[in-house]
Amino acid sequence: MVVVGADVHKRSHTFVAVDQAGRKLAEITVKAVTVGHDKAVRWAQDRFGAELVWAIEDCRHLSARLEIDLLDAGQQVVRVPPKMMAEQRRTARTRGKSDPIDALAVARAALREPDLPVATHDEASREIKLLTDHREDLVRQRTSIVNRFRWHLHRIDPTIDPAAKSLNIARSRARLRDQLADLGGIDARLARELLEDIEALTGRIDALEKEISALVKERAPELLELPGCAALTAAKIVGETAGIGRFAHEAKYAMHAGVAPIPVWSGNTRGRVRMNKSGNRQLNAALHRIAITQIRLGGLGRAYYDKRLAAGDTRTEALRCLKRRLARVVYNTLKNPNTNQSTATTPAYAAAA
Repeated sequence: MVVVGADVHKRSHTFVAVDQAGRKLAEITVKAVTVGHDKAVRWAQDRFGAELVWAIEDCRHLSARLEIDLLDAGQQVVRVPPKMMAEQRRTARTRGKSDPIDALAVARAALREPDLPVATHDEASREIKLLTDHREDLVRQRTSIVNRFRWHLHRIDPTIDPAAKSLNIARSRARLRDQLADLGGIDARLARELLEDIEALTGRIDALEKEISALVKERAPELLELPGCAALTAAKIVGETAGIGRFAHEAKYAMHAGVAPIPVWSGNTRGRVRMNKSGNRQLNAALHRIAITQIRLGGLGRAYYDKRLAAGDTRTEALRCLKRRLARVVYNTLKNPNTNQSTATTPAYAAAA
């Protein structure tokens, strides 16, 4: 088997092939377009045969087009987290930094960790992810405009102070529009223009939320039955998971989500663990939202949380344990979508920590 590591950039990709011992065999640099990707595949197949594994540093937008072209060509692709690649480069004997050095580090990291997530061509989850990311970008843009708008209001009249998130409501925007209609001065003029921008962005955000909710109800309705998991949270889970079939079992999914504890014991301190700060932080945040909501609403999640507190855990430790259990529930729900949720969640919560 030959592993081909890729260092991806906006305009070029550098590939380095290594054998099973990690020895460098060859390298090539191609343009970051489909023609260049096809050239790299032919180069690797002509030199090393069909048994190839392509290791790509998981750089989201930079690596997405390359992944799609490699998968369309029937190649096996694994994703290497950037932190893992950086550690491999730091401990390597080769000094300095260049595209071939980085590609070599990616290939060797993939050799060292044989259970990395496998890339898949899942258009359904990709569509949900792109729509969710776009909506979040628009929300951040609206927040920035709202902050500027509020400063103009403060200069006009400090007593005009809309409540937090009230600008998301059409009735509140209409009332402010009436208050600003007859005012003169540059602050009032800019405030009216910003209010129009907020109106337009809110319309787009609300339309995207409806579209995302409809897609989730169609493609992952079982997630919506999980207490505390609303449509946008379910969309985040589906988009960031990118196909549950990539994960052989729930422990790998938990590690990918950054909720699996990391052992830090030695000698007589056996059993100690610490928080996992790696993994997919977007997926981690989605599980966190579900956990917080379940603690507030009660039910199985709250019961498990209270059980951990009674066993001597701190609130933070109990919350982390609940997130780890939720990763199992989510994995089993996506893996077996036809299983009744009311019975599927019970074993996951009842299992010993």
